[in-house]
Amino acid sequence: MKLVIIDPGSGNLASVLRAFQKVAAEAGVAADISVTRDASEILVADRVVLPGQGAFAACRRGLDALPGAVAAMEQRVRGDGVPFLGICVGMQLMATQGLEHGSTQGLDWLPGEVAPMDPKGADGRPLPLPQMGWNGLTFRPGCHPLLAGITPGDQVYFVHSYAFSAARGEDVIASTDYGGPVTAAIARHNLAGLQFHVEKSGPVGLRILANFLKWVP
Repeated sequence: MKLVIIDPGSGNLASVLRAFQKVAAEAGVAADISVTRDASEILVADRVVLPGQGAFAACRRGLDALPGAVAAMEQRVRGDGVPFLGICVGMQLMATQGLEHGSTQGLDWLPGEVAPMDPKGADGRPLPLPQMGWNGLTFRPGCHPLLAGITPGDQVYFVHSYAFSAARGEDVIASTDYGGPVTAAIARHNLAGLQFHVEKSGPVGLRILANFLKWVP
């Protein structure tokens, strides 16, 4: 198996790489796992991962700056159907557009927009942004292979001020609560995305990454 982690110029790439290497070794999966900025590597990948952190527009510019990368992603992920995982802003880039500092076009792989959060506490007062720290997942057990072995309420690590508002509710496979429901994970066909930093989410995150290695859409 060849898994590529695309480097758009932001994201915890070393942490994501180490996490995948760890779960592959523990699962006995023979995998060539690498970080790349090369479109030719994307075109021969069996699985594609796009991390990202910071602002939506900056991550999109970083991705566009990689010669041929977006076209290679379209061909390999959308055309050939290899499993894809977006992490944090990498997940947000799957949307139609992001509204951070104006409107920026996303990949438009799953319809929706990434909009600023406006969380309120029980007293009606604004909650701090970004949402930073551990929060529990809400989902229906058995709803998706990525969440196999995970229990509703399990905690994962979030850092974000913008959230994916999906046009199709069925694309949201998990949410969390921060002054109301917030999209935590999305999926359709061979596409999946996680708002939280799965590589920083302890055993729960590692289980999700192991599930991705075994996932056959």
